[in-house]
Amino acid sequence: MVKSSMSRMLAGNGLFYPIIGFASFIAFLYLSFGDLWVNYSKEINLSFVERNGTQFFVDGKVFYINGWNSYWLMDHAADYNTRPRIRTMLQAGAKMGLTVCRTWAFNDAGYNALQISPGKFDEKVFRALDHVIAEARRNGIRLLLSLVNNLQAYGGKTQYVKWAWEEGVAVSSSNDSFFYDPSIRRYFKSYVKTVLTRRNIYTGIEYRDDPTIFAWELINEPRCMTDPSGDTLQDWIEEMSTFVKSIDRKHLLTVGLEGFYGPKSPKKTTANPEIWAADLGSDFVRNSILSTVDFASVHVYPDHWFHHKNFEEMLKFAAKWMLSHIEDGDKELKKPVLFTEFGLSNDNDDFEPAQRDRFLKMVLDVLYKSAKRNKSGAGSFFWQFLVEKMERFNDEYGVVPWESPSTYRLITEQSCRLAKVQGLHSTQIENVKNFCALRRN
Repeated sequence: MVKSSMSRMLAGNGLFYPIIGFASFIAFLYLSFGDLWVNYSKEINLSFVERNGTQFFVDGKVFYINGWNSYWLMDHAADYNTRPRIRTMLQAGAKMGLTVCRTWAFNDAGYNALQISPGKFDEKVFRALDHVIAEARRNGIRLLLSLVNNLQAYGGKTQYVKWAWEEGVAVSSSNDSFFYDPSIRRYFKSYVKTVLTRRNIYTGIEYRDDPTIFAWELINEPRCMTDPSGDTLQDWIEEMSTFVKSIDRKHLLTVGLEGFYGPKSPKKTTANPEIWAADLGSDFVRNSILSTVDFASVHVYPDHWFHHKNFEEMLKFAAKWMLSHIEDGDKELKKPVLFTEFGLSNDNDDFEPAQRDRFLKMVLDVLYKSAKRNKSGAGSFFWQFLVEKMERFNDEYGVVPWESPSTYRLITEQSCRLAKVQGLHSTQIENVKNFCALRRN
């Protein structure tokens, strides 16, 4: 009743409608530029991650990664209704002692597209990526940013081929033409240059100058099945990694491989999951040994690769798979090896929640032992972490970590174990020191 009386009073004095108009204008400004008023001055001071041989270093100290995947950060930051999820996820990661989050820096065509068409970008979505980077910096989390998808999700190489068709370019119907068509290569280079030289509207820092970004990943899970020899993909990696380095010499770079051994590899029959893995057009050692590639990446999905093995057999294979790649990092590549995706599906016929924790523990144990022995196993990234009410984005591998106490405990224990090996980095001190001390008591 008081509100109604005030409205009549304002209207009677001719003030009501101007005030409503002014309020609407303020609301528009907030929706359009609201984050410009957010205080990003409290971010933690970060240094660039460097590589020396088979190890990463920050400020002269060895740096092992306990990380995770949340591919959806930019997509959700583009919508003000879901934007708070970014802060929730990054804060939770920091509190668990995690140091790097892997996420997409691409969305080609479709809903919330960053790149609407070749060379044309949606500024609202670019500001969403700005926000993700600024929020990560504020929470002391670094980002591993992937630049395109081999899969169709979020556009990927298929969308690039479609754009070429639409512009009248005579390309093959195979989406592998992404790797060899000159027009499509130009599309991708233009995209890469635009992203790397983007100036963050919140921090004022160009992406290529921002140590919040741990590294760039050329492509998520590249395969070129039309050329199982691997020559086509190798040429593409050489060209694109050289191009990235011509723009940005400060950041590390990886390919984004799954880790399969190619047809000329002596490990094609002894380490690959099955015979098909050698015919995907990729080769772990060959693709990773280039001087323009700073570290190797591997994925671990035994339940996705096998259909006739039980859990114990898959667990045994996964451990052997990881040790094989760490051996390659030490003896062949002389570079760090990151396991940038690993997970266990809850859709498996024999799935039990305890299996996921056993799988997680195995992965983390292998990497902890590698760190203790100064081997090339430099860290891992769980696929994937979500926050509440994100069921639509769960691909049967997703976990809300604080809703699974046993999973949460394993992850935080790994943060403590790695802290014993490397010491606490400045971004971890506040969050990790206390709960690691509690675990010792």
